[in-house]
Amino acid sequence: MKKTIIIAEAGVNHNGDINSAKKLIDVAAEANVDYVKFQTFKAENLVSKKARMASYQKQNINATSDSQYEMLKSLELSHEDHVELCNYSESKGVKFFSTAFDVEGLEYLDQLGLELFKSPSGEITNYPYLKKLSELGKPVILSTGMADMDEIRQAVDVLISGEIRKEDITVLHCNTQYPTPMKDVNLKAMNSIANELGVAIGYSDHTLGIEVPIAAVALGATVIEKHFTLSRDLPGPDHKASLEPDELKLMVSAIRNIDQAISGDGIKRASPSEIDNKEVARKSIHTSRKIEAGEIINSNDLIALRPGNGISPMKWDMVIGKRSTKTLYAYHLLEEGDYI
Repeated sequence: MKKTIIIAEAGVNHNGDINSAKKLIDVAAEANVDYVKFQTFKAENLVSKKARMASYQKQNINATSDSQYEMLKSLELSHEDHVELCNYSESKGVKFFSTAFDVEGLEYLDQLGLELFKSPSGEITNYPYLKKLSELGKPVILSTGMADMDEIRQAVDVLISGEIRKEDITVLHCNTQYPTPMKDVNLKAMNSIANELGVAIGYSDHTLGIEVPIAAVALGATVIEKHFTLSRDLPGPDHKASLEPDELKLMVSAIRNIDQAISGDGIKRASPSEIDNKEVARKSIHTSRKIEAGEIINSNDLIALRPGNGISPMKWDMVIGKRSTKTLYAYHLLEEGDYI
C-alpha cells in the first residue's frame, strides 16, 4: 500500500519559543505524521524593513505596527535552535523538516543534512532560489499558491535544468490565503497540474478543518501539508488557520483510512471481507405455493427469497415451463433435480 506523506507544518507557530517548538514536535509525533516542518530564515534576508504585513497577519497578531520585518524577526530560529529541534524530532520518531526562503537558507539546510527540500509558494518566481535547489540535486516539494500553470511550468523547468529529475519533484496545489475560502480551493487544479506537467502532485491546505486534504488524497495527492498549532487562541500570523492537536490526529487517521481505501487494484469483484455475505444477502428461487409432481412450473409458482445458496433468480426464465419431478411444498428452495 502506498502511503501519503503527511507534513505537519509547525511553521512559525512556536512564536519564537524553543519550548513551544518542542511541544509542537510532541504533537506531530503523537499524531504519527511523517514530517514536522518549521521555517528557516533571517528576517533581513527575507523582507525589507519597509515591507508591510498581509492583512490576515496583522489581524491575527493584533499588532500596532504593520512591519513584516519586526514580526519575522521575533519568529527566527537560531542555529542552536535548529540543531536542538533536529535532535528532539529524531528522539520522538518524526522527521525534522524546514522551509528556507533564500539561497543562504537552502545552503544552511543542506549542511544540516536535509534529504528533502520544500520551495514555498512565494519563491516560485525566484530564479536564483530555484536554480540553487536544482544544483542541490535532492527531491523537491514545490508549493504553488498564487501561481498559474505557466509559472509552475517555468519553475519545474528551472529545477530539472540542474541535478533534479522530474520524478523527484512533487508539485503541491495550494491557495495562499489564511484561511482559504472553500470556493477558492479549486481542488481539480491539482490534477490539471499532474496532467499537464507529468509530475507527482500533492496539496498544501490552508482551509479550516480537515475535509479538503482528505478529499485531495482521494483525488491522488501523494503529499499533504497542513498547518497545526498548540491552540488557535495564541497570537501569531498562522494560528487561526491551523489545526489543533486533536484535529491533526483526526486528519492523519482519516488520510490513513483513505490510503487503504484507494489501494486496491481497481478490478471490481467480491472482496475477501464480503464473500461470506453473498449467501445471506442474495436470493434464490423458491416455490411460492405447493406444486404437484408433473405440473408445469409458471412464474406465479416461484418467488425469490433469501438465502442465496440455491438457483439464482437470474435463471428464472430457464425454470419457467419446466415440469416438476416431484411434489414441491410452498417456500421450498428449488434445486436442479426438482424439474426437467
